[in-house]
Amino acid sequence: MFFRGQTIGKYKILSALGSGGFGTVYLAEDTWIGKKVALKVPHRQSTNFGELLREPRLLASLNHPNIVAVLTAEKQDNVFFIVMEYVAGETLENIIGREGAIEMPRSLDFTCQICNAVDHAHRQGVLHRDLRPANIMVADNGLVKVADFGTSRFLELAAVGTTVIGSPPYMAPEQFHGKATFASDLYSLGVTMYQMMTGTLPYQTPAPADIERLMRGELVSPPRLRNGRIPQRINDIILKAMAPEVTERYQRAADLLDDLLAADRTPPGRTTDRAGLAPAPAPVFTAAPKPRETPKPRFCLHCNKLLPARHQDRCPFCAQAQ
Repeated sequence: MFFRGQTIGKYKILSALGSGGFGTVYLAEDTWIGKKVALKVPHRQSTNFGELLREPRLLASLNHPNIVAVLTAEKQDNVFFIVMEYVAGETLENIIGREGAIEMPRSLDFTCQICNAVDHAHRQGVLHRDLRPANIMVADNGLVKVADFGTSRFLELAAVGTTVIGSPPYMAPEQFHGKATFASDLYSLGVTMYQMMTGTLPYQTPAPADIERLMRGELVSPPRLRNGRIPQRINDIILKAMAPEVTERYQRAADLLDDLLAADRTPPGRTTDRAGLAPAPAPVFTAAPKPRETPKPRFCLHCNKLLPARHQDRCPFCAQAQ
């Protein structure tokens, strides 16, 4: 829709960053202040303008370092677009595609940051419904930013007669029936963890005949069988996040984060697990959970990582006191 060198209002288009089912994202320069931004242009421009504004209005309620910020929404030359912060880096999907299984400390670092983003959004009543590595940006400094919160809401409004929203390999079983809850996002996070730590998806896109098997949990094999270096406790956390029954799954991202941090405090066992695999090294970070609260986001003074909301007295990544 836009081309390189074109000027839309005060924005000069520099390049196309990518395109998906929702629309196309462009790298642009705000010529007034000389700052790079990302412009997201929906494919469907004929939708009622009030409906187009629903997503940016929804995302305006999300203010968190691990979530791509929406700066404003505009309509220029009869084209509606959303102006977002530009994240210099690459998607988690690209990293997995290039490296395969990501080393355990880095995978857990990414997971904790994603948990922070999802927990903040859920506290604001916002579901993602399409959480996957392609929607997760990793900045050059290692900061993770989750993108496309609210996109599924727009797709639901714009779609013709369908409410099945998401990317099939990452969708919770209930999403195939048009239902989504906070726990559905955590299922998608579980699939993302599985892919980060094994380099592969737990299963390919389920065929219609496979949906019942997916709902019974028959398509998922333990990630530790694919990567024996995954600690048994982390293996169990992934499987709980991917439990086919909503009630057996994590209900809050904060609970998943607590279990990840607690896993490091329990010494690994000396015997093999049920799969016959020797215990793998525990993840390299420690922290003691504090009472649930939502303080202002802060970064570690030593390693510059974003501190989890309830672990701001000591960094869980480098264990340094703050």
